[in-house]
Amino acid sequence: MGEVLRLTYDAEGPARLDAWLASRCEDLSRSRIQALLDAGAITSGNAALGPRDRLAPGAEIFIALPDPAPAEPVPQDIPLDILYEDECVIVVNKPAGMVVHPAPGHGDSTFVNALLFHCGDELAGVGGVARPGIVHRLDMDTTGILVAAKDERSLNSLATQFQAHTTEKRYAALVHGVIQRESGRIETTIGRHPTDRLRMAANPPRGGKSAVTRWKVARRLSRTTLLDVLIETGRTHQIRVHMAYARMPIVGDPLYGNRSLDAAIKDCPPRQMLHAAHFAFDHPVTGRRMSFDAPLPDDFERILANA
Repeated sequence: MGEVLRLTYDAEGPARLDAWLASRCEDLSRSRIQALLDAGAITSGNAALGPRDRLAPGAEIFIALPDPAPAEPVPQDIPLDILYEDECVIVVNKPAGMVVHPAPGHGDSTFVNALLFHCGDELAGVGGVARPGIVHRLDMDTTGILVAAKDERSLNSLATQFQAHTTEKRYAALVHGVIQRESGRIETTIGRHPTDRLRMAANPPRGGKSAVTRWKVARRLSRTTLLDVLIETGRTHQIRVHMAYARMPIVGDPLYGNRSLDAAIKDCPPRQMLHAAHFAFDHPVTGRRMSFDAPLPDDFERILANA
């Protein structure tokens, strides 16, 4: 048996367990959650749970994840929105709902599967089996620019640029509240939440790594603010954690957001309104500075139109 996740049931009022788990476990699909429930791998108080079980607020839930079987990703014919491509790199505008690389609960239909189909033998052995060509990632429901390398030299070059913080990554983030300050800087450590293994936390008691996020106001709306966010580091869930820490939770964020505030927004999507809008890096071979921009997705634009 592999990792055991521990959650604290925090639903306000009655809620189906399977629906609540789906909202909290963004790395597990609904079908994966159902399979774990059927296998008796989701428990509370030493009792196996079913999808319709009701729990009291504060109840602890344990999810026993089996060790993943190592497998080589298979090519899949999944359309990619390609912003740029040459013999060294490919730049893609990732849609919401696409996982970057195979992981427990998401064995296929990932960006890697699509990349293998599109690139064919060009990606053979680049960066290892599970994550060929992948040097950075976006959360499943975060949209926007992803860059992948098509050979080992390019992968090493991009990795070095990430480590030296010479790439530039800017995000569009729609947050709750009309922010009066024009700009700000958030610096904390970020690490695993001490009691909830699905979440990250700012300034955890142990194991955190330095994280810096800069933001400035792009547009103020009636009850929300569109921010232009630049990250100096690339920690897991960094922007989502930092915005919640600064009391500016991202609209629609199922892990770090505010459900009651989301409910007040017309047609609020069940995902975080976070988009990797701009990415710049030095070409691995020519050294030329390359800069790319990706337009906001339709659901993001609709929220802005109604806000």
